[in-house]
Amino acid sequence: MDIEIGSAKRGRRAYSFDDIAIVPSRRTRDPQEVSVSWQIDAYRFDIPILAAPMDSVMSPATAIAFGQAGGLGVLDLEGLWTRYDDPEPLLTDVANLSGEDATQRLQEIYAEPIVPELMVQRVKEMRAAGVTVAGALSPQLTKEHAESVIAAGLDLFVIRGTTVSAEHVSGQSEPLNLKQFIYELDVPVIVGGCATYQAALHLMRTGAAGVLVGFGGGAAHTTRTVLGVAVPMATAVADVAAARRDYLDESGGRYVHVIADGSIGRSGDIAKAIACGADAVMIGSPLARADEAPGRGFHWGAEARHPLLPRGERVEIGTVGRLEQILHGPSLVSDGTMNLVGALKRSMSTTGYTDLKEFQRVEVVVQ
Repeated sequence: MDIEIGSAKRGRRAYSFDDIAIVPSRRTRDPQEVSVSWQIDAYRFDIPILAAPMDSVMSPATAIAFGQAGGLGVLDLEGLWTRYDDPEPLLTDVANLSGEDATQRLQEIYAEPIVPELMVQRVKEMRAAGVTVAGALSPQLTKEHAESVIAAGLDLFVIRGTTVSAEHVSGQSEPLNLKQFIYELDVPVIVGGCATYQAALHLMRTGAAGVLVGFGGGAAHTTRTVLGVAVPMATAVADVAAARRDYLDESGGRYVHVIADGSIGRSGDIAKAIACGADAVMIGSPLARADEAPGRGFHWGAEARHPLLPRGERVEIGTVGRLEQILHGPSLVSDGTMNLVGALKRSMSTTGYTDLKEFQRVEVVVQ
């Protein structure tokens, strides 16, 4: 129901994950009987978690470790690992900066041009480890580099931006024709972010295998402050899930996966995202807290390095334990930052559901 903001403007009430709660049902189950596996295209994963393509979260080595732990690690193909042969000293440099110097230094570091040969090398490194290989490019660089990284062994191609539409209009350059591009590719594409029913429906019609809901970079994001743009994620995921349902009918049975990407900092947020209709989640800050994370206890996204209008920042989040502990436990804290998968299984068993598709039907309430 629309709410009157003023005489000339009305707005729809929207809800974040903090605004809702999952309701127990009449049935409970043992957590050991719960399955949290999911599949997109031909690729099956033990856990419904994608690691966000952020340099503070994913290096080739951590992407491999994350894949071996059952998830899908997505490497930023425009990040430090494709600009420098050895970015480790720069990562140490970023971790040692004072707060007020961080943004300017990030802009300087990322001013180094991308090296196409390094893109190919990083993909081959992950390919050689035997995990499912995923990499992300922005819409602006997708056409230029997609062919080479796919030839190097990319299994899943991610087109990720703050907001990605199927109808970008530009008088300065020829925009990426998503429908034609995806049609011509031999690998499945995940594209986003989007936040509305209509935007998601248009992205689904391009042939994407999955759509990202949200803007990503939640913990390190300043888009709301800089642009005034924000996404209450519970409503956004539910709206995009409705678009998936309607597109399933429209297309005669083609299922597009909905992946929540943003404002997911703790295990309860993962459960709520799936309860609202997501098939999986993409997370950054929870994984940036791992001992193995490249950020060394700091976290930032692609928006923080923008040369003209940064919409993110480097934030200190600390470390809580090994990647395996963060995903599968045992947890040493009670705040939902460790044993993410165990908490999701516990939430599902508490409400009586055995798999993720069933759990999407769980009752939720507004708090």
